[in-house]
Amino acid sequence: MATQTTDIFKTQIPRPDHARIFFLMNKPCIPNHSSLQIRQRLQLEKKDTNVRVGYVPNKAKAVAGGTRMSISVRATVTVKQTIGGFLSSFVGFSHGLNDKSDLLSKLLLIELVSSELDPTETGLEKKPISGYAHQTGLKDREVIYESEFFIPGDYGEIGAVLVQNQHRNEIYLKHIVLNGLPNGPIEFSCGSWIEPKFDNPEKRIFFTTKSYLPSHTPGGLMSLREKDLASLRGNGKDKYKSSTGRIYDYDVYNDLGDPDSNPELARPVLGGSKKYPYPRRCRTGRPPCKTDPRSERRSDTVYVPRDEEFSDEKEMSFVTKTAYSVHMLLPSLEASLKDPDLGFTSFTDITQLYKEGIPIPKLKNQASMQILALRLVKAVCDAIDNLQFETPAMLEKDKFSWLWDEEFSRQTLAGVNPYSIKLVTEWPLKSALDPDVYGPPESAFTEELVELEIKDFMTIGEALKQKKLFIIDYHDLLLPHVSKVRQIKGTTLYGSRALFFLTPDGTLKPIAIELTRPPMEGKPQWKQAFTPSLETIGLWLWRFAKAHFLAHDSGYHELVSHWLRTHCVTEPYIIATNRQLSVMHPIYRLLHPHCRYTMKINAFARQALINADGIIENSFSPGKYCMELCSMAYDQQWRFDREALPADLINRGIAVEDPTAPHGLKLMIEDYPFANDGLMLWDALKQWVADYVNYYYKDSSMVQSDTELQAWWTEIRTKGHEDKKDEPWWPVLKTPEDLIGTITTIVWVASAHHSAVNFGQYAFAGYFPNRPSIARTNMPCEDPTEEQWKRFLDNPGSELLACFPSQIQATKVMAILHVLSNHSPDEEYIGEHIEPAWAEEPVIKEAFERFSSRLKELENIIDDRNADKSLKNRGGVGVVPYELLKPFSEAGVTGKGVPYSISV
Repeated sequence: MATQTTDIFKTQIPRPDHARIFFLMNKPCIPNHSSLQIRQRLQLEKKDTNVRVGYVPNKAKAVAGGTRMSISVRATVTVKQTIGGFLSSFVGFSHGLNDKSDLLSKLLLIELVSSELDPTETGLEKKPISGYAHQTGLKDREVIYESEFFIPGDYGEIGAVLVQNQHRNEIYLKHIVLNGLPNGPIEFSCGSWIEPKFDNPEKRIFFTTKSYLPSHTPGGLMSLREKDLASLRGNGKDKYKSSTGRIYDYDVYNDLGDPDSNPELARPVLGGSKKYPYPRRCRTGRPPCKTDPRSERRSDTVYVPRDEEFSDEKEMSFVTKTAYSVHMLLPSLEASLKDPDLGFTSFTDITQLYKEGIPIPKLKNQASMQILALRLVKAVCDAIDNLQFETPAMLEKDKFSWLWDEEFSRQTLAGVNPYSIKLVTEWPLKSALDPDVYGPPESAFTEELVELEIKDFMTIGEALKQKKLFIIDYHDLLLPHVSKVRQIKGTTLYGSRALFFLTPDGTLKPIAIELTRPPMEGKPQWKQAFTPSLETIGLWLWRFAKAHFLAHDSGYHELVSHWLRTHCVTEPYIIATNRQLSVMHPIYRLLHPHCRYTMKINAFARQALINADGIIENSFSPGKYCMELCSMAYDQQWRFDREALPADLINRGIAVEDPTAPHGLKLMIEDYPFANDGLMLWDALKQWVADYVNYYYKDSSMVQSDTELQAWWTEIRTKGHEDKKDEPWWPVLKTPEDLIGTITTIVWVASAHHSAVNFGQYAFAGYFPNRPSIARTNMPCEDPTEEQWKRFLDNPGSELLACFPSQIQATKVMAILHVLSNHSPDEEYIGEHIEPAWAEEPVIKEAFERFSSRLKELENIIDDRNADKSLKNRGGVGVVPYELLKPFSEAGVTGKGVPYSISV
């Protein structure tokens, strides 16, 4: 038995949804209670009882010699076996045990805590009832322990459990069942790692699923509530154990560079300065670099609190396997494609990636690579050793659609970056940058140029008045980076903007693309506007201009719409939630599903994606200055009060308030798939949050007097987003309505916003000519030599291929986009399964059921909209239908599904 059970504790196991809590599954304080719907993932059955959780009735006693009868209760403790070892060598995320021998031969100390104070001890807590659990067997890959407790008849309600692990290694405690209570067994869902007392002698604290505002906390639990929160905050100086640490603390982004290994890999610290403002991340406790004390030394392990780790299923899922595949495949690709600047010689070569693949040399661990790459590629053949990618949805629908202007415009509304388009509100367009540095501020979009393109519809004055002109404008954000980006070999950059006209049939017509180079190297400013053309030179220059603009849009999407506005800004919310809100707090339990896996996936991003010389820097515009641009966008563009979907649409001029319109907004572009589906989802989320918040907060005084809630919101503003703490636009938190708006914004960003910009990446950018991640050569008409111009005239297709990403850049990006577009088998979608704590209160349970039903209706509405032929931006011949905000999905690359959290 010992041999059989000790091999199982080899690597990290997930934090489940309530990793800090043991759930007492019997409903507290509410009689006549029927079975509760429990998460399918936990696979726990609710016992039907008619008493409070863990309650020992005072009347259940007997007098014998002046003493009260005790109740004998047997505890059955289940420790889950781990799969083990999978990520032990992948970018340092290893939590393997140092000593695996004799793990299950020791004991677990369990103490039951009453929620009542002891009236005979001047108001002190009652003494816990202790018992040791001993191993008794192995069943279905779970190790079983048992213990016996004797509970006095007047002990009262059990409100908490204390656990001490007396093994030499951490264990993963799944659940505890108490048998022998008068009203039947009670099941505690634990789902948490317990570190050994030799590393931390403090007993872990777990509360029941009954939620309490701070002022309503039972007397016997008040000190434990405060102690549990204090244990998660640390002291700002701790050196964390990556395998068992539970501390949540803040730090700046000073771990992206690696100056100790190479001075060229030094990167500025993001956050804590006026030059590079940025949100905060989780502190890791790593020492400073030797060559730059301001930077944190990189290492093979990256700390995240233990309860933020991937689940066992997630770790072994194809998402993680694919990530590992990318990590293994990149060296092989680099070995095969020895010239990093080598581009594709024909468009046929690109399509061969999906048909025949790329020959790659054998790896040392070829068998492992084959197993791990299965979800990334169609085949890794033993004989030919090919890397063959899955065909992206867009290419599968229509292999020529990337050429069509109609599709170029449609994807601004129904593609992977629907957050950039905005209404033109001023004319003529002018740059706000210093003209002494960047040249004349006037745009190349002239009135004559625009009217030539829209003459069949109206004048430019009429278009402005009727709100028919729209723009995506990266000009002033990118132009300051152009000179230094152009010093990087194999890339270039422009300030760019694209202008669109809303036609009578509700679709967008591209009018022009403007590209600008500032004065540099003794040359004056260069700018030019490119328009769609039937003339051959104009046609090909328009294709080049689209490639450049789309590279800029891809970089902005990845760095700002995706990383900054979802992953990056959400991490401080998670840290503050764990530091300031007790697990008993109802707002903690509302937010908890929206925090799942985000800190872990962000740590992976800092380690392998957004770091110096990482995939983003090597393959996206603007190269090594990507994160500096991201900091600039945070400084100039990010505001919490504009992250709510309605506020975002109004800010971009896409919508105006209209009480008579659906959702209270009138859209300037009626057929805007992201906005239309998003507003339905926003309303459903807000109603669910409102029902939840209003149940616990009856009036404004309850919000204002909630010490934990106010500390949480203060910490988000002053620590998590410290560089913007003095901004006047931060919402106040004084009324239930304030709280509803704030919480809805946070959960929207973590769920729907992230899904809209993430899960369609492979569908739209897996075929990179549709969305190149980088442009490597200048426009053919920018100060060309005679030879360069002749090459363009002779073979424009080859010159365009040379502008596209290189083979190694393209395949790296395709591989990572496939990773990011995947749903894990254990994905938790909004409204799919109820949280155990929500199910405890009938009012909350009913509200969730209404929310879940509304999401199912939304699924059908989206299907109906996609089938409506009058909605030309949603579908059509050879068009990928817009499904990114459909709430539910199966596992894999599906282009739909809205998880609760930023889980990939």
